[in-house]
Amino acid sequence: MSEQVSPRGTFLAIADALKAQVSAEPKLERLPPIADLMGQYGVSRGVVLRAFGVLRKEGVAEPVPGGRWRVVREGQRTDRRPLAERLTDVFADDGLEVGAAFPSASALCERFGVSRPTVTKALGKLEAAGWLSEGGQGKLRTVRALPNREESSSL
Repeated sequence: MSEQVSPRGTFLAIADALKAQVSAEPKLERLPPIADLMGQYGVSRGVVLRAFGVLRKEGVAEPVPGGRWRVVREGQRTDRRPLAERLTDVFADDGLEVGAAFPSASALCERFGVSRPTVTKALGKLEAAGWLSEGGQGKLRTVRALPNREESSSL
């Protein structure tokens, strides 16, 4: 019988190696892609995902859209609310009143670090809730009503 490496604990070894890499590289913001780790360690996708699960449970990393994983540093705060709900904070943060111009989609893309389609979809929800006037190409969105805390959490 030939000797084989046991797959048990392999994901823990990968998780430990990734934690060491995160500690050693303070500027590291994203973990290596799953495919790279599969090739580097000669394991399946499931094993790498289990290692990422360990990192998530320990608060070292979190998933981001697109199948990538972001490093979470001590004291780093990430707002995980849906974008439409985060956009309701703009009313208070910018001191907007009824009739005031709402920031453009381009400005919101930069401010929240998301794509234009994502902002457009979130703005659509605010329009449907009756808080913003309808926008369009070259058309300025204005504040129609101010949301309260209970309403904004229902988006």
